[in-house]
Amino acid sequence: MSYLDNVRTFVRVYELGSMSAAGRDLRISPAVTSSRISQLEEHLGVRLFQRTTRSLTPTEQGTSFYRGATDILAAVESAEAQIANITDNPKGSLYVAAPLGVGRRLIAPQVPAFIKEYPEVSVRLRLTDRKVDLTTEGLDLAFFLGQPEDSNLRIRKIADVDRILCAAPAYIKQHGKPVSGAEIMSAGHECLSLRFPGATEFRWRLSTPDGPKRFRVSGRYECDDGDVLTDWALAGHGIAMKPVFEIAQHLRAGALVPVATDTPPEPIQMACLFTHRRRQDPKTRLFMEFMIDRISATIRDTGSLR
Repeated sequence: MSYLDNVRTFVRVYELGSMSAAGRDLRISPAVTSSRISQLEEHLGVRLFQRTTRSLTPTEQGTSFYRGATDILAAVESAEAQIANITDNPKGSLYVAAPLGVGRRLIAPQVPAFIKEYPEVSVRLRLTDRKVDLTTEGLDLAFFLGQPEDSNLRIRKIADVDRILCAAPAYIKQHGKPVSGAEIMSAGHECLSLRFPGATEFRWRLSTPDGPKRFRVSGRYECDDGDVLTDWALAGHGIAMKPVFEIAQHLRAGALVPVATDTPPEPIQMACLFTHRRRQDPKTRLFMEFMIDRISATIRDTGSLR
């Protein structure tokens, strides 16, 4: 096995904190993962991880080597990128993250077309509504809704996404149809909240005649999966704030109805994040441009109120 493969394996074990998780990510068995780490440790003459039956912790030498190992891989990727630019034939694995709704509806359906066009690129798509860390999770590119906190990353804006407050006809029949955010709060309506560590969705930012205003959200239903909120709304359990593109079919069918239309939510930014180094990688750049074109078209066709 090549030294470079051992280094790549070490980096993924370090970033994911698990031999088994790194093996799944690299599509190799736990035994091969462990063997590669052992070979690397033997070559370096140091222990890179402290292993117990329950945990895997980098040693001081392991942490030091990780910083150098990422530089090694960056140099290799840069050299490969130069060749790919010359041959126009990108190769390798591309690690991409996206929120569940964005990934399921906008990105995943387009991945086969991208791979067909660039057959030597493998796409590893990670879908989650939590915030991700590109560096520690070894990601090339992350799509997101909102405003990122890390100013060290590069941002490519895709579109402003319209959102609405909505509920099922059954909920409206039982609880009434509020016309504003203030009425939602004063009447004690059940609000369905997207909630995960670091989330801010317990306050809805709505447009009012006096300008944007934040309304405190209350309710008994919360989840870290936006599609679960849609299901709860469809079942008549409360009011949800949703991007229009995620629920366009339910709006057309009348299964969900806009509420509080006097104070609609402000649009939310959709963009992608990447590091400066990743931007130079042809497969990252090509995937980003490929998806941006298709995402923008889909939002224009199905997800805009304007």
